[in-house]
Amino acid sequence: MSETKRLSIFPLPGALLFPGMHLPLHIFEERYQALINDAMARDRRVGMIQPKTGGDTPELFDIGCVGKIIDIEALEDGRFNIVLEGVARFKVIEELDSSTAFRQVQAEIEEPREDDEVLASTERASLEIESRKFADLQGYQVDWDSIGRLDDFAFVNGIAQIAPFDVASKQALLEVEGLANRSELIIQLLQFFGRSDGDDDRVTLQ
Repeated sequence: MSETKRLSIFPLPGALLFPGMHLPLHIFEERYQALINDAMARDRRVGMIQPKTGGDTPELFDIGCVGKIIDIEALEDGRFNIVLEGVARFKVIEELDSSTAFRQVQAEIEEPREDDEVLASTERASLEIESRKFADLQGYQVDWDSIGRLDDFAFVNGIAQIAPFDVASKQALLEVEGLANRSELIIQLLQFFGRSDGDDDRVTLQ
């Protein structure tokens, strides 16, 4: 099931939002200050999506994530600090002509359908093993006890959102269907991006 609606969008390279996850943002451009004011006056929702290209009106990827503003701090000069919570993925159907400073699209919004999915015990174990290897190679300090208490939905999407992969890889993680498939893709990316440099065993990310 899905619904189609007009959605105000915030194209931001390298900042993906996944369903169920939180994304803090500092809003300083006037057009996006206007977007936040508009969202607060309506339903608190904005569409986070990655641009494919640079420029003032970049081409967009087809898939993004609807975010609900769950926390907001209004600063005196018009800027905002906000926290978005991922609600559901959306697909851009078409961009709309709009008089607003920010862009708007007609979007097909998915019904949330992964939050009750679970991984097989072997799938969960494999993801945890590869995550630990990657974190150790990177020198990250991780509270693995807290990680172990996360449900599969939060664990998989949390890694997908914060892992230091490139734009195309992060977009692929957002677009892949099903929690088990996203977990498998994360494992492949952790192995690829976490490979060692042959000279000094440093981890390379490109």
